[in-house]
Amino acid sequence: MNNKPLLWVLGGGAFAFVAVVSYWIFALTLANQMKSDLLPPDKAAAYIHAVIEASRTVYTEHVVGKLHQAGLAEAIEHWRDENGVPLPAQFLLESGRLVSQKNLKLSFRLASLLPTYAWNGPTTDFERKGLDAVGKDPSKPVGGFVRIDGGRYYQAIYPDRAVTQSCVTCHNQHPNSLRRDYKIGDVMGGIIITIPIDLP
Repeated sequence: MNNKPLLWVLGGGAFAFVAVVSYWIFALTLANQMKSDLLPPDKAAAYIHAVIEASRTVYTEHVVGKLHQAGLAEAIEHWRDENGVPLPAQFLLESGRLVSQKNLKLSFRLASLLPTYAWNGPTTDFERKGLDAVGKDPSKPVGGFVRIDGGRYYQAIYPDRAVTQSCVTCHNQHPNSLRRDYKIGDVMGGIIITIPIDLP
């Protein structure tokens, strides 16, 4: 009896099975490799935060400080209407406003559980809990995935400390302040970074 057709069928089936399994192993390996090449959102937030902090530090020390020492201009709250420059916190907020206009769905802002102005308070329960957490333990940021207007985002909340005496004095003496005993090093709120996950 000639079993060649059967052997061909069995051989072809075995080859097809091995080919399919090999393809899926390759596809899964490639997918895992591609995943490992993607930047995790918490790491992206850490990079953005590093740039924000560096920019504000340079502005505070090398712009505001030098202008003050030279008697040329002061950092004041109503800098647009008076002969002054933005406070360091306003510099950060203004930078965040300009970034939000880039149509990247990326944003960052300052917020506090004790905001000087209501619009600087938390807008969601996640932000409220995150600000509370970094206030109690500023050694690490809080991060998580959130939905905003139907889109998926990653939000990271970093502690915002009083780094200069001008920060402390401004908050302690401001007529709208809800706390008047800040000291240098105290957590005054948080920097909220929002990164889009569902890209077009």
